[in-house]
Amino acid sequence: QVQLVESGGGLVQTGESLRLSCAASGSIVSIWTIGWYRQAPGNERELVASISSGTRTNYADSVKGRCTISRDNAENTVYLQMNSLKPEDTAVYYCKAIILPGFRAYWGQGTQVTVSS
Repeated sequence: QVQLVESGGGLVQTGESLRLSCAASGSIVSIWTIGWYRQAPGNERELVASISSGTRTNYADSVKGRCTISRDNAENTVYLQMNSLKPEDTAVYYCKAIILPGFRAYWGQGTQVTVSS
């Protein structure tokens, strides 16, 4: 079994920064791809950023230039540095990882990010 535990969410003001962390533990050979998704009330869950095992990154257009995703393979941890936060970034942020063996997908429980105007 694999667990993903997110941390780092909170309440900030417009223009401030947050750093989210997601630590994976359990039966992990390696993490194929890991990333962050978010879901605001009434909206579908959407990709924010992802990073492959080869450190190739992918960002949603809405966060390009403001967010940076990185991973620590030794610690099975992924980070999302979010700068210049906007009220529209308010959402629950979820970590998702594709784990080997088996290429199974796992989700974290989510962490709330609230940006006040």
